[in-house]
Order: sequence, then C-alpha cells, then structure tokens
Amino acid sequence: MIALDLKIILTIILAVCAILALWIFRLERRLAKLLHGKDAKTLEDTIGNIMTDLKSIKQSIIMIAKELETMDNRIRHSISRVNTVRFNPFRTEGGNQSFATAFLNEDGDGVVLSSIYSRDKTAVYAKPVTNLASEHELTKEERDAINKK
Repeated sequence: MIALDLKIILTIILAVCAILALWIFRLERRLAKLLHGKDAKTLEDTIGNIMTDLKSIKQSIIMIAKELETMDNRIRHSISRVNTVRFNPFRTEGGNQSFATAFLNEDGDGVVLSSIYSRDKTAVYAKPVTNLASEHELTKEERDAINKK
C-alpha cells in the first residue's frame, strides 16, 4: 500500500516536472522569438534599444514638422495664382492683343500687369494687389484677372 502511494506520488511529481519542463521550453522559445534578430542579450537591453530608437524618431518628427511649417509659410507667400484676361480695348476690328495678368499668392497679394496694344504703341502698367484689391483704380479686365479662379 505504501509502495502504491509512493508510485502515485512519484508519477504525479514526474508529471508535474514534465509539465514544468514543457512550460519552461515554451517560455524560452517565446523569449528567443522576442529577442530574435537583436544584438541585445537581455529583454532590458532590447527595451532600452527600442526607447533610444523611439526618442530618435520623436526628434525626427519634430524636425520634420518644423520644416513643413517653414515650407508652408514659403509656399503661402509664393505666387500660386496666375490668371490672364485678353481683351480688345478699342472694341474695333482686330484681335485681343491687350491683356491683364494677375500674379497672386494664397492671400491674394501680388501684382497685376496690363498691356494695352495699339498700332502706334504699347503701354504696360503694373499695379500692386493686396488682399485681392489695389489702391490704384483697376480696369474691369484687371479685376477679372484678379478674381478669376
């Protein structure tokens, strides 16, 4: 009877040892998979490397955001709208040789250039534009060039 109990206890101990060995083997495999491809020998080294990489990425993102803001400001003040209206100022025969061209940025600031063509001469005018308006009197064609989308 004691030998039987001893066999049962020994079998249970061996089963528990087998289960524990299998559990340890699975944990070792998972840890090896976690650390696979890294130079780190411990999990702490791996986490430290990840944190260093994360700090570097955050610094890069901040630098890129600043650069994008600078570029956005530069683009905002660059000419982004160029519109031309051709017309005949004398309403007589002939082509539309005269024109008004607006060069504007996103804020509606820039210049409108006008050229009035006749057989005898050509006159060119430049008028500054601020917020889609000018302090100088604008012709209908110049207003059309400024407001054209």
